Amino acid sequence: MAITLEQVWMAADSLLDYAKSCKLLDDEDRIFARNQLLGELALEHYIPQPKRMAFPDCLELLCCFAVQQGLCEDTVARRDLLDTRLMGRLTPPPSQVIRQFRTLYQQSPRSATDYLYRLSQDCHYIRRDRIARDVHWLSDTPCGTLEISINLSKPEKDPRDIAAAGQRQDTGYPACPLCVENEGYAGNVGHQARQNLRIIPIDLCGEVWGLQYSPYVYYDQHCIVMNRRHRPMVIDQTVFGKLFAFINQFPHYFIGSNADLPIVGGSILSHEHFQGGCHTFPIETAAERPFFVRGFEDITCAVLVYPMTVLRLRSANREQVCQLAGKILKSWRRYSDPEAMLLAETEGVPHHTITPIARMRQGQYELDLVLRSNLTTEEYPLGLYHPHPELHHIKNENIGLIEVMGLAVLPGRLKGEMQALKEALLAGRTLRDDPTLAIHADWAEEFLSRHPEWNAATADGILRHEIGQVFFRVLECAGVYPCTPQGRTALGRFLATLNEE
Repeated sequence: MAITLEQVWMAADSLLDYAKSCKLLDDEDRIFARNQLLGELALEHYIPQPKRMAFPDCLELLCCFAVQQGLCEDTVARRDLLDTRLMGRLTPPPSQVIRQFRTLYQQSPRSATDYLYRLSQDCHYIRRDRIARDVHWLSDTPCGTLEISINLSKPEKDPRDIAAAGQRQDTGYPACPLCVENEGYAGNVGHQARQNLRIIPIDLCGEVWGLQYSPYVYYDQHCIVMNRRHRPMVIDQTVFGKLFAFINQFPHYFIGSNADLPIVGGSILSHEHFQGGCHTFPIETAAERPFFVRGFEDITCAVLVYPMTVLRLRSANREQVCQLAGKILKSWRRYSDPEAMLLAETEGVPHHTITPIARMRQGQYELDLVLRSNLTTEEYPLGLYHPHPELHHIKNENIGLIEVMGLAVLPGRLKGEMQALKEALLAGRTLRDDPTLAIHADWAEEFLSRHPEWNAATADGILRHEIGQVFFRVLECAGVYPCTPQGRTALGRFLATLNEE
């Protein structure tokens, strides 16, 4: 059914009411904002309407009208470009947002970040309706509880958008999705629109960085802190000072960095950035086994009881923690132990680095150093300390900061595959005859042998539990020292080197 002008005007009025209720615009801005919306939709006149629609339905109707009128191609990417442009018309300018953030910061850092996070949601930069689709649960494992999520908030790409992106000439502007030049950028089929993105400048150790939120929000107040300069990720002595400089300004947040080498580095290694937020991850609550480093007696040092190899440093003395972290990083970079399949480099290519995570805990600085290696072998060409092939049916992507901390971000395909797998198993069908389910066949046969209680009532719970066990094994694969007596002995050899220098 064709959308009428009356419906469009109603949707526009509803969107303006929503923007006012969220304090995106004042009464004085309403006529101006209305005319901006009308201009985007190629409408030359307007008649007030008495009825209203909820958000984001009103925004969706405006996009449908644009498609109807030939103003927008009917693909997910093109619709996203349009609705972001419309919301960008209603989002306060950067200067206004920065002033409000700084005013609220004087009250408390939490007040300021709460404001920016809510703004990012209200202006549809963080799409609440899509985030709500994500699936989350907790899973008990031998080393504590891990978090599992299936990411459904990223829309699938339309083949038309993929083709258009392939034909588009790359201008190199913005240089990457994290550069500050994205703020207000119109986007294209190969680059997200960011008219409703707002970035707060902050100082980290004399450098200007930017604070913003991730549009996909994998956890509470998932923020990104990026260098205003487009320069590659580097884990060195200076990183620890930058992390604590952020914590000093936002003590209610944690902050961490991906590693700086391929395979273990997560994504976007081309731009120096951190990720933080207001979430307590499984890694934070892991049990501790103490160790000692000579010359740093005032620092509490511990190895975490965790599937990955994590060294924790804690002290009220920030500089001391940074110094010891630098010592550990330097030692790990050059450390080899062939017996434990750890090589600092092969043919001049370095393999060892660290994933660092900082937080404040009870008035003390706390720093987790996750030992990483991107060594490859003939048997494991994708990485020896990478999810092994038998786990790829659930998770084959690189293990970055978020996964390291104990939150699995699993591909959206799994929701449909797990439903189909459940139905097939309950019906007694052969999995290997189905190309989609065949990849799960070995795993399903194995876990069914351990679950005689499998039935329609227990199936969902068993599947979630077993996915959690797979993620635990994924983290074990990424851990450079296994949680075994042999692994602990090998780790002891590395820790001993810290007292030899």
